[in-house]
Amino acid sequence: MKKRIAILGSTGSIGTQAIDVISAHYDLFEVYALTANNNVDMLIEQARRFKPLFVVITNEQHYDKLKTALADEDIKVFAGMQSICELVEMPSVDMVLTAMVGYAGLLPTIHAIKASKTIALANKETLVVAGELICSLAQNYNSTIIPVDSEHSAIFQCLSGEGNNKIEKILLTASGGPFRSKTLEELQHVTKSDALKHPNWSMGAKITIDSASMMNKGFEVIEAKWLFGVESSQIEVVVHPQSVIHSMVQFADGAVKAQLGMPDMRLPIQYAFAYPDRLENSYSRLDFFDLANLSFERPDLNKFRNLGFAYEALKRGGNMACIINAANEVVVSAFLQEKIGFLQMSDVIEFAMNKVPFVERPTYEDYVATDSETRQLVAEHKYLHK
Repeated sequence: MKKRIAILGSTGSIGTQAIDVISAHYDLFEVYALTANNNVDMLIEQARRFKPLFVVITNEQHYDKLKTALADEDIKVFAGMQSICELVEMPSVDMVLTAMVGYAGLLPTIHAIKASKTIALANKETLVVAGELICSLAQNYNSTIIPVDSEHSAIFQCLSGEGNNKIEKILLTASGGPFRSKTLEELQHVTKSDALKHPNWSMGAKITIDSASMMNKGFEVIEAKWLFGVESSQIEVVVHPQSVIHSMVQFADGAVKAQLGMPDMRLPIQYAFAYPDRLENSYSRLDFFDLANLSFERPDLNKFRNLGFAYEALKRGGNMACIINAANEVVVSAFLQEKIGFLQMSDVIEFAMNKVPFVERPTYEDYVATDSETRQLVAEHKYLHK
């Protein structure tokens, strides 16, 4: 039996690479369902090529176009977030890849967990916003979460076979992004075009900007806490510009295990789909004789304040990470529209952290309210109305 996979966010960077993985192993995996937010043209193309049983477009304005384009196919077409939530609960779905961007991935993931699905988690905001709630639900509903982020996949692989051996430290690697060597003065003048030029990885626009500001790494610190049950003091970010070591785990005896590989997201996607098996592929291999140098640096929290905000959010708990995520989504969108400067994004996030009411023990409804209130507050900030 092929593993039937629902890909949430099939038109994004992770989604398209996931389809590549499935195409290479069509004897093992099936594209069972595809969803997209707005990119209806690509969704139509994917649906006609891979013949999933279901497709869903989140933006209901595109439903008629999608329905008409697939009228001659034996494909069920739906629209809206509620349809995605119902899709992931279907008994015929074996695995859900959550590759939606941002806060939008939270609700479908909750529905998939409550349906006891195996989840390949590529939407880091789910654990950033509501990590405590998600982990509690996953335990209660016996849902397995396998990380897809290259760093968390690396940690997951390093822990495989280690049983209850104590983790002393997680060493979370970061490329440093395109601005690693720039001064604060230089960062005041960087442009959207500069920020979108990541030195190693090919990613969507939002995550590429997050990488440039190191907010992405901050989110990964929060995610690591919930995925691996460690304290923030046990998570150390190491800037590793070559992106060859994807992350490391240091154990109680001082031994360090590292997972290495080419910077190719298809590798962690394939690992999540096939776990615990490793499948052959034709992807590029590391050549250690070509690796002249592997270097490591401490992150500069004066330049990249977002990373410090993430640690502060972990320390304070409650809805603080939800505040940071919502504020970040708004300012990144504004930066991509060239409405705000690169360093000003951090100023506005800090403003939101100080202004939005803190909730120590948030419910799901509290997260929803916090997200909405933060977005409204940030959208009204003077920096976005110059």
